[in-house]
Amino acid sequence: MLESGMQKPAPRLVAIDIDGTLIDSTLKVPEANLAALRRAHEAGIHIVLVTGRRHTFALPIAQSLGLDVCLISSNGAVTRTAANETFHRDLMPADVARRLLRHMTDFRHRAVLTFDKEERGALVVESTFAISQTIQRWVEKNAAYIEEVVPLEDALGSDPIQAMFCGTIEQMQPAEQRLRNGVLDVDITVLKTQYEARDLSILDVLRKDCSKGHALKRWAAHLGVSASETMAIGDNYNDIEMLEFAGYPFVMGNASQDLKQSGWPVTLDADQCGVAAALEQVLGI
Repeated sequence: MLESGMQKPAPRLVAIDIDGTLIDSTLKVPEANLAALRRAHEAGIHIVLVTGRRHTFALPIAQSLGLDVCLISSNGAVTRTAANETFHRDLMPADVARRLLRHMTDFRHRAVLTFDKEERGALVVESTFAISQTIQRWVEKNAAYIEEVVPLEDALGSDPIQAMFCGTIEQMQPAEQRLRNGVLDVDITVLKTQYEARDLSILDVLRKDCSKGHALKRWAAHLGVSASETMAIGDNYNDIEMLEFAGYPFVMGNASQDLKQSGWPVTLDADQCGVAAALEQVLGI
């Protein structure tokens, strides 16, 4: 590819979203994607998985690759190395979380607080009833970590990683409007993940200037890799900052139409191994 008459530097870092990107509809990493990542790794290219999942929920996917990969989880709030060493955390101050819950009183029955620990209480809700209507499988898989606390504010003895509000697309439209009405703009970042086919909308609320893009930029700088040497592949709205940072951005074929019309190259969908296709196109491997 050419840019301003000069050859762009080849990617030295590849950042890949998990859900809807790296894994297919069976929730597995297709063999073609795995083989392409292994070839990239053997070529000396750094691999980082960048996901909205919390660290524990994303770790089995990272481990299944059999490679030394960095894992950026919770939409950029936590970055841990292949050796599971914490590189960086962006926690939400507890006082901001309290103000957020007051601001979102009408939606607190759909709220989940996430904390950086691996035991019951890592995920805190007032009740699982409302969120189970839209993310029953998530509730079941995370049952060992979920604690019910009423009111949610009583769980804020330490700073959380984030707050999450989830429901159907229609249910979350007024919640998103409330979150983006400017009252908490100086304190928070709102990131949306939406799946039209599942009628599911997830609104993650993190501390100000925390996103996949911010975390990727920080990790790239640590490695001495520039934005122009970074490739990113994603499928959803919470990937936008990451795609904007990367010199080689790719959108999955299963992404929403407005994301595919952003001007970024579009690869195949997740069930057609779009990650492998994008890597082959750019890296030739």
